[in-house]
Amino acid sequence: MSRYEIHNAADFGKVAVLLGGDSAEREISLLSGTAVHKALLASGVDAHLVDARGGLADKLAGFDRAWIALHGRGGEDGVTQGLLESLAIPYTGSGVLGSALCMDKLRTKQVLQAAGIATPVYAVARHRADCDALAQVPGLPMMMKPSLEGSSIGMSRVDSVEQIVPAFEKAAESGCDVLAEAWVHGPEFTAGVLQGEVLPLIRIETDAVFYDYEAKYLSDTTRYVCPCGLSADDEHRYQAMAAEAFAAVGCSGWGRVDFMVDADGCALVLEVNTSPGMTSHSLVPMAAKQAGMDFPTLAWRVLETSFDRESAEESKHGS
Repeated sequence: MSRYEIHNAADFGKVAVLLGGDSAEREISLLSGTAVHKALLASGVDAHLVDARGGLADKLAGFDRAWIALHGRGGEDGVTQGLLESLAIPYTGSGVLGSALCMDKLRTKQVLQAAGIATPVYAVARHRADCDALAQVPGLPMMMKPSLEGSSIGMSRVDSVEQIVPAFEKAAESGCDVLAEAWVHGPEFTAGVLQGEVLPLIRIETDAVFYDYEAKYLSDTTRYVCPCGLSADDEHRYQAMAAEAFAAVGCSGWGRVDFMVDADGCALVLEVNTSPGMTSHSLVPMAAKQAGMDFPTLAWRVLETSFDRESAEESKHGS
């Protein structure tokens, strides 16, 4: 979807910046939402912080639209999006379907595979007894992760048969299916998507075993390389793949596609994020900066995506 441009801050009306909530990613959401709120105020937007903890329905009276800075279950899984639609409040980012699908890493992989988009070999473990087969498929080493969490919560690299059950139990604490993925030996990239365009790619380099919670949010040694160092042809090819993946899983407005590149140069999509972080360590703001966009401009552009959906709905009903 192309950009729906807004030039006057008053046209946004009264904006609720939704943050916090009750998910395991609450602390990151508080940082994202606070940064977005500050940026919108600097641009003259009538923006107000609204903590989703304890429910939202009674807190949204009088608001004209919502900037969703919620991360994790309850915030970016279609639940909040469905509430906002029932209240006829336009909101940023993907709709109910794209949000719900992308929160579920397993179903995301299944849809991507059906669309012909590569993703790492995987298996699903729902019970401890399922762990016995994981040494064969996906095989060692592997990444173990909860299917319904973000921010690398509950994730572990598994290098030996003895580590499989402890890693499964750690991931299973999140109360959802556990995904075991073949370890990809190669660089990791992320592609921000904004209003139909893919931003410059970022290559992620970490001294940790993998790009975990600490490397994402706390470490000062994680390296974000942008320009990413790929040839122009390769970057364009991977950007096109990211756009295809983003569309395949029903996303719209803005988001982020994370992928790794194997030894054969094949891009393997790890996940699609419909409510990316907006903290000082976050990736989409870095890519936007490389594209010539400062943080307030990015926050404004994301808020414009609430009009993208309104425009699409009006076109649908008018046809």
